[in-house]
Amino acid sequence: MIVIGELINTSREGLEEAVRERDTEFIQDLAKKQADAGASFVDVNCGTLIKEEEEALEWLVEKAQEVVDVPLSIDSPNPEAVKRGLEKHDDEAGQPLVNSITDEEERYEKLLPLIQDYDANVIALCMEDEGMPDDCDDRVRIATSLVDKLKKDGIEEDRIFFDPVIQPIGTDQEMGLHILNAIEEIREKYPDIHITCGLSNISHGMPQRPLLNRAFAVLAMSRGLDSAIIDPLDDHLMSLMTASETLLGNDEGCMNYLKKSRSDDLVV
Repeated sequence: MIVIGELINTSREGLEEAVRERDTEFIQDLAKKQADAGASFVDVNCGTLIKEEEEALEWLVEKAQEVVDVPLSIDSPNPEAVKRGLEKHDDEAGQPLVNSITDEEERYEKLLPLIQDYDANVIALCMEDEGMPDDCDDRVRIATSLVDKLKKDGIEEDRIFFDPVIQPIGTDQEMGLHILNAIEEIREKYPDIHITCGLSNISHGMPQRPLLNRAFAVLAMSRGLDSAIIDPLDDHLMSLMTASETLLGNDEGCMNYLKKSRSDDLVV
């Protein structure tokens, strides 16, 4: 499972102040904890700092990379901010991830050259000029358009992380089914792409959110989800994903499960 650590985001409590004050220790501690917990990428997002986003994102990339050896997810719809983040990214840790491109014409045209120039991975967010998707069919249609465009423009399938855009189950009781069915259809159509999501969106506005998040992660993995933007410090969620990988036949000889069990990394 490809885990994208979500915690360095200025929309979260205390993060905007930390970035404004350039609190290096706070940011580096959060980055290191996520990488140590198993994050494959550490996301950096300072979108609430509209007037200083470009400088702040550049700083976040520089400081996070000083303490982690995993690549970063450069998270902004602002092409100039993305460019400055990519310029600072040290590719010795691996290819960066651009979060995110969409099927909106202007956004696509501005971000594509950066993805090409920096040989980056990319989250392909399920949005188009007409807006957000409504159901499974919308998601599969937009995925087809967006993935085919990216492939035509030289982005290999294994560099594409399609995000079907999870909306809260509390606003549509069938949202879970729309997403699960879309994941399955997209996986069948594009077996080599990655499918990711902002997992916690499913529980927004609901009580006992971690329970819904964890249950949905297992269900989505059974349909073909192989990545998620999550809190990697949620030990129960990480343990469930490890167990699910094993039960789905994606853990050769059950070695990853056994290794984590022996090192007390699994929470029951």
